[in-house]
Amino acid sequence: MTPATRQRCACGRVELAVEGAPILSAECCCTSCRTAGARLEQLPGAKPLLGKHGVTRFVLYRKDRVRFLAGADLLAELRLAPGASTRRVVATCCNAPVFLDFEKGHWLSLYGGLWPPGTLPRLEMRTMASDLPDASVLPDDVPNARRQSLAFFAKLLGAWAAMGFRVPKLPPVERVLEA
Repeated sequence: MTPATRQRCACGRVELAVEGAPILSAECCCTSCRTAGARLEQLPGAKPLLGKHGVTRFVLYRKDRVRFLAGADLLAELRLAPGASTRRVVATCCNAPVFLDFEKGHWLSLYGGLWPPGTLPRLEMRTMASDLPDASVLPDDVPNARRQSLAFFAKLLGAWAAMGFRVPKLPPVERVLEA
């Protein structure tokens, strides 16, 4: 396994360690990510989140390979609807997005903005291109799956099998973000 690397929010107060290689490095084009991204970009002092064409950059890691080293008490969650099973978690110190969590999932989708310039893992694919108003604007540098592709699910399933089909629990995020 590759050694742990540290990622930080924009101001450095929230710090986490990720161990090993990511499951996948992707851009999501779904309506939910674009809606949440637009809301998160409006927070005071927030940096741009949505990339060209409204996509959101993620690096997916197994939950058992992510550890919070500092600032967990500064995290707040945003849910697009009450009771939604997905939540976006933000460092409230600088309003930097940290991760997207599918609560019953075994992985975390870490926001690409955590990586310092030049260190973000190479983009492997885009998902949910069918949600874009015009998917033809996407470059053809990586696969642009209309939905989540078989390759996407195969990578997630392989990671889950390697974990013994466990779903680790994360420390609770006590604060709710009003965005």
